[in-house]
Amino acid sequence: MRIEMEPIGYVRNEVKDRKDTAWGEDTSSILLDKRYISGLKGLEDFSHVIIIYHLDKAKYEKDKHLQRRPQNREDMPLVGIFSQRGKDRPNRIGMTSVKVVSVSEDALVVKGLDAVDGTPVLDIKPYYPVYDKKDAVVPEWVNRLMEHYF
Repeated sequence: MRIEMEPIGYVRNEVKDRKDTAWGEDTSSILLDKRYISGLKGLEDFSHVIIIYHLDKAKYEKDKHLQRRPQNREDMPLVGIFSQRGKDRPNRIGMTSVKVVSVSEDALVVKGLDAVDGTPVLDIKPYYPVYDKKDAVVPEWVNRLMEHYF
């Protein structure tokens, strides 16, 4: 089976190179294709959204990425790709919950999106606490890994 998607827009920000930390202060605009602009209506009433995007600069190599230490850090355990949010994934799909800064006629401005300038955006979903934040449990190493991410 082959699945094809078209971007609904693109990320615009000052981040030109992939990185593993310090995304919290980055502000990004998501500039929508004109066909989807009216789909932003009502989003200004949400504090957070989920951005789903194509990791177009990722390069998945099974032998290198299927199991690895997150961010290639020696203090992290060896885990599978599906136990981490690494960017080099089999299907190059990225997803991040971000804070809404503003909504204009043709753009959504967000803070904390871990995507570089020019990244294709596939979808935008409103963050619903009842769906998206439950009593989640993560391994101890995840908290250490994320100390300087945002």
